[in-house]
Amino acid sequence: MDSHSSPSSKKVRSPGGSSGGSNNRGSGGQTVKFARRTSSGRYVSLSRDDIDVPDEISGDYMNYTVHIPPTPDNQPMDGSVAVKAEEQYVANSLFTGGFNSVTRAHLMDKVIESEVSHPQMAGAKGSACAMPACDGKVMKDERGVDVTPCACRFKICRDCYMDAQKGTGLCPGCKEPYKMGDDYDEVSDYSSGALPLPAPDDSKGNMSVMKRNQNGEFDHNRWLFETKGTYGYGNAFMPQDGGDERNEGIQGGVIETMDKEWKPLSRKTPVPAAILSPYRKRLLVAIRFVVLGFFLTWRLQHKNEDAVWLWFMSVTCELWFAFSWILDQIPKLCPVNRSTDLQALWDKFDMPSPTNPTGRSDLPGVDMFVSTADPDKEPPLVTANTILSILAVDYPVDKIACYISDDGGALLTFEAMAEACSFADLWVPFCRKHDIEPRNPESYFSVKGDPTKNKSRSDFVKDRRKIKREYDEFKVRINGLPDSIRRRSDAFNAREEMKMLKHMRESGADPMEPIKVQKATWMADGTHWPGAWAVPSRDHAKGDHAGILQVMLKPPSSDVLMGGADDKIIDFTDVDIRLPMFVYMSREKRQGYDHNKKAGAMNALVRCSAILSNGPFMLNLDCDHYIYNCKAVREGMCFMMDRGGEGICYIQFPQRFEGIDPSDRYANHNTVFFDGNMRALDGVQGPVYVGTGTMFRRFALYGFDPPNPDKGQKVGSEMQNLGPSDFDPDLDVNLLPKRFGNSTLLAESIPVAEFQARPLADHPAIKYGRRPGALRQPREPLDAATVAEAVSVISCWYEDKTEWGDRVGWIYGSVTEDVVTGYRMHNRGWHSVYCITKRDAFRGSAPINLTDRLHQVLRWATGSVEIFFSRNNAVLATRKLKFLQRLAYLNVGIYPFTSIFLVVYCFLPALSLLSGHFIVQTLNVAFLIYLLTISICLILLAILEVRWSGVGLEEWWRNEQFWLISGTSAHLAAVVQGLLKVIAGIEISFTLTSKSAGDENEEVYAELYLVKWTSLMIPPIVIGMMNILSIAVAFSRTVYSAIPQWSKFIGGAFFSFWVLAHLYPFAKGLMGRKGKTPTIVFVWSGLIAITLSLLWISINPPKGGTPATLNGGFIFP
Repeated sequence: MDSHSSPSSKKVRSPGGSSGGSNNRGSGGQTVKFARRTSSGRYVSLSRDDIDVPDEISGDYMNYTVHIPPTPDNQPMDGSVAVKAEEQYVANSLFTGGFNSVTRAHLMDKVIESEVSHPQMAGAKGSACAMPACDGKVMKDERGVDVTPCACRFKICRDCYMDAQKGTGLCPGCKEPYKMGDDYDEVSDYSSGALPLPAPDDSKGNMSVMKRNQNGEFDHNRWLFETKGTYGYGNAFMPQDGGDERNEGIQGGVIETMDKEWKPLSRKTPVPAAILSPYRKRLLVAIRFVVLGFFLTWRLQHKNEDAVWLWFMSVTCELWFAFSWILDQIPKLCPVNRSTDLQALWDKFDMPSPTNPTGRSDLPGVDMFVSTADPDKEPPLVTANTILSILAVDYPVDKIACYISDDGGALLTFEAMAEACSFADLWVPFCRKHDIEPRNPESYFSVKGDPTKNKSRSDFVKDRRKIKREYDEFKVRINGLPDSIRRRSDAFNAREEMKMLKHMRESGADPMEPIKVQKATWMADGTHWPGAWAVPSRDHAKGDHAGILQVMLKPPSSDVLMGGADDKIIDFTDVDIRLPMFVYMSREKRQGYDHNKKAGAMNALVRCSAILSNGPFMLNLDCDHYIYNCKAVREGMCFMMDRGGEGICYIQFPQRFEGIDPSDRYANHNTVFFDGNMRALDGVQGPVYVGTGTMFRRFALYGFDPPNPDKGQKVGSEMQNLGPSDFDPDLDVNLLPKRFGNSTLLAESIPVAEFQARPLADHPAIKYGRRPGALRQPREPLDAATVAEAVSVISCWYEDKTEWGDRVGWIYGSVTEDVVTGYRMHNRGWHSVYCITKRDAFRGSAPINLTDRLHQVLRWATGSVEIFFSRNNAVLATRKLKFLQRLAYLNVGIYPFTSIFLVVYCFLPALSLLSGHFIVQTLNVAFLIYLLTISICLILLAILEVRWSGVGLEEWWRNEQFWLISGTSAHLAAVVQGLLKVIAGIEISFTLTSKSAGDENEEVYAELYLVKWTSLMIPPIVIGMMNILSIAVAFSRTVYSAIPQWSKFIGGAFFSFWVLAHLYPFAKGLMGRKGKTPTIVFVWSGLIAITLSLLWISINPPKGGTPATLNGGFIFP
């Protein structure tokens, strides 16, 4: 038999994990202690000696795995009850811990007030333990059926069973040694792809006796010959039909995959030549570039001697605009389109075959991250709907793991997620049964149109009514959670006060002394919530609480679990009722630590998921961005698993938004960026990372360089298994704790994640792949030591003296950590891919209120300024960053500084009208030709971009309008704040953008008309009022002058009207719907406009209005 130790094989988990490693940190380091709470509430310490692997077992032997198929002499050991007991304990326990604190597992018999029925969920209903004076629940299997370890069917809980096993080993019911009942025999595991060995005919008697050789040993050859059985992957492979074992394909792999025609999973589709040729061949760009050069040269050579200051300001602005245009335009010369083949993906990874009769998927695992921080600004109902859309995604259930990071540590979020898991018991199978899209219940029930379209089942209407009624009740429970938690906490606190008062009376204390009882927040099981309380106190505040980890949905079984007609209120016959793994996480927070906002939360999710599930790919979503296309993950996997996919660091999906006003007043859809700029970068080195809707390769996020097949030696057609030092020559394996922290499990998971993320080596051109079938083995069940290790890696001290946030994970030091993180990966030579699907992959919400929109843009622009003044400036990039990609990243850091010149340029028309001068002394034919040519080229370029990107003209114009609005407000403030941070070290703080929960009684676009004062409004208001005032002054002066110069007035007013046209959406936002503009807006704007006007008059007092004084002014032809 062939044995191997490839990273694809599950490592033997070292329960010590970081605990063992923490001993090397010194006396002041973290020590993880394991404690289990019994059903009676007593904490039992778990000794290190009970869980450590013996020292004499070396690492080589620990990682050595041999797969032997079940034969009469090799039947699975009876360990199912112990595994189920441990998994049951983990699923029903809330783990807490942190720096210098004990890691505790709090057994929760009740997670939420409502009843829980799904067997995977914590706190699911079950039978009571039959042991006297025990209130525990009986263990359950995947269907929720009671697991009775003994054939006598004596019902016993997990803790009592463990006590009996450690004690006498006898069943408390029949007083006999434990013997497994027939109904719970272990099912043979064919996870590695091996065929089940056929059973002999009854007439042949006992096969295990007949197939023995003369020495009394089992004759494997005779067994295989007479039963025509085969061994699976990782063992000796017997080719069928006379196949040649020396096939050029994968050794020990699936032979029939080599007989199929190889198909690519993705393709690049070029933009039509008629559209792109003038664009790609740089015809229009070159013409405009040349004409722009001549124009600027002419402007520099022809000064306006009557107004040199006006000429100087205009020329300076025009030079900067030309530079900014080049940075924006050059990277957009190579746009590409991409397409995927989902059928080819299914044929390659999910199709049943003789060696995979059950059709177990060979796709890699995906860990999905959702982050939230404040349930007041991010409604739990919105987050719950996002979680439901993830749990219902069309991807192998056992390959999905969903994690939510609650940075606020709020019980409201915790119980809302538990309610979502409970509702998922109905919603997820309903989506699978009727192929529902979208799988966000709020969005699905809000879709207008015929819901029965393309539905073939006759019971769809009945099922839809039932699930709609259940969802309405679910919303009522979610929306009622704040009051429910408050009433529950008040009741328990009142009870504690009564106990305290009774104790004082019994002890003879002064009854007039005030009672001091902490106003705690209580969970549904009647215990203190370990996170933040409604009334903050020490160790229970938003910035000061223990780390919390709850496996709300334990990992599902690897085999399909079909529902029945009577299990639920809906008939789920022939429907898979399993749910993906779901974990609630709230990292530890302590005063005095810099927790690095969202980036720190994402890195905690990366470490936690590496310990629990270690999916080689990760998908991160904001709490208000849900999966709109259930096949989106498969679409992204087509690129990762295709030829050349090993060099892709992430797949970026475009952001699409709902709830935007039909006119898109503030360019919230941002289609020019997502459908134009991002698609163009896809033809260079890939799009930038924009914070959400991104599928990452875990190995790339760990800070390693992309793989180089030339460094490895080929073994057959598969690359040699490589370790971390093979990808980074400067990385010493002994120094892994310095980079990744002291968790042993985390370090061991790195090569496993790298190996599992490789594409299949099923083509000679794929020099860096893995063998087919390597990922069909089931996931290991979770144990308490593993979860305790995950708690330790989310503690606030874990990142101390490591490279997390500097080289590994999300990068710290900027409010736009997403752009910096993507830049670091591109700078190491990785590529990214832009995946635009026919049906939007994800959808989310965006602020339609003017103030919220400006603050959002302010945060982005401030991050860009920080990038410009940091070592992440593209000027300092390595040679691995392509030239055009370097220009794109350089533009990211420079674009906010355009606001300085834009503000000046917007004041020039007003100054021109007030002063009676223009930017040029006299109009020249050359000037007009240059100006006309530049304008025509700009219009043609815009039309071409609109055609190949699919952006509408109205969307393009909205983008131009908001570019001026944001450039004169948020971008200018970002430059000021960025300079203050760089020069004076003043930190910048931002508040979360509020998300709307969509009240049914509230008008859809009510926020659009809400006016909230912000100082960001002052500059554009002043610009608008100055231009209006200058038009009025110039008009009055022209009317009352002896010789009216109407051509001069019209020429100057034209540019003022051009500025005002761009500010039109801003003006509408100020007006609101009912004239609710704050008075302070007009007071400040009026005062500033009058002050500027008086200042201008004092600097340049008006001279006589005679015609002689007007010579040299603007003369409109």
